[in-house]
Amino acid sequence: MLPGQDEVDRIVAAWGRERPDLDPRPLHVFSRVSRLSRRLDLARRRVFIDHALEGWEFDVLSALRRAGAPYELTAGRLLNETLVSSGTMTNRIDRMVAHGYVVRAVGTTDRRVVLVRLTPRGKETVDAAMADLLLSEQELLSELEPAEAELLTSLLRRLLLPLDS
Repeated sequence: MLPGQDEVDRIVAAWGRERPDLDPRPLHVFSRVSRLSRRLDLARRRVFIDHALEGWEFDVLSALRRAGAPYELTAGRLLNETLVSSGTMTNRIDRMVAHGYVVRAVGTTDRRVVLVRLTPRGKETVDAAMADLLLSEQELLSELEPAEAELLTSLLRRLLLPLDS
């Protein structure tokens, strides 16, 4: 590899050589996004392990924490926030209750509604994990100037918006 080139440059050059009839330019973006995603997953996993959390536990705890005081959501809202089935969510809530991260509560206006509420232990855990996660992710972005990070944010948003609708 030449100085300043990465593994993706090597891969794209090889495809260009082997299949000159194809335009491999999208690989410059998406192979890097894919490689970055794998590294981000590993970094996040390390943070979660440090806090004795599974990734899905962090997702549920952070959804509750973002909801604001009293840090509770209906089970249905948690389904929408975490994109899992109701059976999976029930199992996850059961496990998180057993770990002392959340409690189930009955809705005040409709007793059929089940609320999931963050416990003080759950709040402390998600707050600590989030602080460490942001430090880890700042480190990953440290090669970029602030303006470059803003530009990257804008460009990624532009790519994702049509996919999110």
